[in-house]
Amino acid sequence: FLNLDKVPGVFSLILSDAFTAQAGFGAAIGWGVKRGIYSNEAGQGTGPHAAAAAEVDHPAQQGLVQAFSVYVDTLFVCTATALMILITQQYNVVGELPAGQFIVQNVDAATEIGSAAFTQLALNSVFGGFGQVFVGLALFFFAFTTILAYYYITETNVAYLNRLFNNKLPLILFKVLLMAMVAYGTVNAAGYIWAIGDIGVGLMAWINVLGILVIFFLHKPAILCLKDYEQQKKAGGPITFDPVKLGIKNATFWEKRLAKMQAEQPKTPD
Repeated sequence: FLNLDKVPGVFSLILSDAFTAQAGFGAAIGWGVKRGIYSNEAGQGTGPHAAAAAEVDHPAQQGLVQAFSVYVDTLFVCTATALMILITQQYNVVGELPAGQFIVQNVDAATEIGSAAFTQLALNSVFGGFGQVFVGLALFFFAFTTILAYYYITETNVAYLNRLFNNKLPLILFKVLLMAMVAYGTVNAAGYIWAIGDIGVGLMAWINVLGILVIFFLHKPAILCLKDYEQQKKAGGPITFDPVKLGIKNATFWEKRLAKMQAEQPKTPD
């Protein structure tokens, strides 16, 4: 709260500089979109794997939680990081033309642009050496949990594609490939790894968004689920989900779950 008076000026700086000639025909927006997808995975198609494993009474409940996570990841965490860097002025800005010319230089020129160094310097300026250690530990756990998450996602996909064949070889090959990719990423420049990640995430997002649009406009299961949940919420009774009643096909899990719940209910005497 010591720098609370600087927050309006920082927001003004972010918004004004995003639409200047220096931003380069949407380059700033494009950069934000690329990094924003990394932070919240909105539209990327990787979130449903973990969300589907949650135990809820209605799929709309987990859908709302997933939507709220976009706010937490991007609007809260990323905005807080930007505020720390800009308020403490621990950053440099390099122009594209001529290459390497500083537009703004507040820290050492050797500090890598786009790395975690600016965040570490921002925290160090307030908390001393603790900031650098804290960011380093946070990055370790972020990377570790991300690798675990992507392993879970990919193993789920491999298991689904391999469900009819029950062949262990694809899963073994995937595990070897994952370990090789982790080792490869540790000895190569971060910029190269970011470029590969941007290509992969972009391809996933485009394919997934097209699929979402087709499902959304042709079958509308999400709208049907949300309306059903809102109606039950207003009624105040127990929340259940009946996909057959809503005309939603292939929701096998929810059909079996509802049948099991109905079978376990005590029968009233005639």
